[in-house]
Amino acid sequence: MSTRSLRRLLAGVAALALFAGVASAHGGLAATQEGGTPVPTWLFLATGGGVVGASFLLASFATDREFLTWVHRAARPLSLPRSALQWTGRAVGLLGLGLVLVSGFFGPTEAMRNAAILLVWAGWWAGYTMTVYLVGNSWPALDPFRTLTLPLDEGLLDYDGSLGAWPSVVALLTLVWVEVVSPVADDPRTLAALVVAYLGVVCLGAALVGRETWFDDLDPVARVFRLYGCVAPIQRGESGLELKFPGMAAVEAEPADDSEAAFVVALVWATTFDGFTGTPLWTDVATALVGAGLPSALLYPGLLAVGYAVFLGVYWGACRTARRIAPTYRTAGNLARLFAPSLVAIAAAYHLAHYLSYFLQLSPALVQAVLTPLSGSSNPLLLSLPGWVGVLPVAFVLLGHLVAIWVAHSAAYGAFPDRVQALRSQYAVTVVMVFYTMTSLWIVTRPFSAPPYT
Repeated sequence: MSTRSLRRLLAGVAALALFAGVASAHGGLAATQEGGTPVPTWLFLATGGGVVGASFLLASFATDREFLTWVHRAARPLSLPRSALQWTGRAVGLLGLGLVLVSGFFGPTEAMRNAAILLVWAGWWAGYTMTVYLVGNSWPALDPFRTLTLPLDEGLLDYDGSLGAWPSVVALLTLVWVEVVSPVADDPRTLAALVVAYLGVVCLGAALVGRETWFDDLDPVARVFRLYGCVAPIQRGESGLELKFPGMAAVEAEPADDSEAAFVVALVWATTFDGFTGTPLWTDVATALVGAGLPSALLYPGLLAVGYAVFLGVYWGACRTARRIAPTYRTAGNLARLFAPSLVAIAAAYHLAHYLSYFLQLSPALVQAVLTPLSGSSNPLLLSLPGWVGVLPVAFVLLGHLVAIWVAHSAAYGAFPDRVQALRSQYAVTVVMVFYTMTSLWIVTRPFSAPPYT
């Protein structure tokens, strides 16, 4: 790598580091997240950057193409009653949706006592999402919106998919913005109203373009879970369900076009945006900006747009640098699509690092609320976790980056015939991963601060 290329790459990563982080806790449930870690910050950073860098060096010794192909293609068929699981999933999904609406509109107003708040944030977004990337993507069967639109197979319009994943990018960022600036994480009535509104959008979209087209091309939630599912061990193969090495299905999950790669970046940024707005640093920055005359209404849309542009620009910049270093006839967009699935492993690791303790602590309160959806428990219980649990986020983030390194390594060897070229194509992306790891681990040590001006 030339000095000029390295300098440009590091400058971009430094800009990225200003925004890096992990997802924050939600609204009235945020009190369960104390933040911080018993591990010294300097050890966090040195270990994180060193482990990811060393993992790339170790992976570089794995140059046997037959071995790499075997690792990411090895699969064991699973004999599971798919039809029964599908109908069970639909029933559970509809029951969950009904519970959210009933408790949201008619249950207690306190977040810690309301089944809708606990089920959506602790049960669904925290707990269920973990199963998607740790076990497999069951959302197509569980999704109540997909079930309710079963009669809408044929759309009124002939949509050709020319917009790619860009509608999903806009929708995902909009949902994250609404979650941060609205009381949807605190107020059960607002949450239930948002669920009804989203159901209306889904029904309208399915009626216009058809159910399958909507959920395959346009629905942001379905796309998020589909991406998370590609790093899970249970996959859908040509002959049914099969068991693979965790993360290896992502090697062959290359996006079809640039917009799908941009959605992967949006997923990483959405998680980061949610987390960054819950840090003391953002409180200080937001206060200073408003004090300087910036309207508070522009704070979060501005951060959302600028931050995503930075993330997208840094990633594409790394891919342009990789194109020069390799060198290769492949375009920067082609390399961005090639390495995009490795970012999914990073996003999944960030989610697990933050939400495991969050989910475990709130599990007793969730069970209480589900059993009494209209009245709620007068004394919500929280699970007290041992101190060593605070070290787990380090392991999760590092493990996610190790998987990402391997996915990128395998993808490069599948794309480039020359071994040296395959290794050189990974340099820039690996540098981004090292710095992204270090800055993200630093954010893990920051205490939670309620987002200002919301």
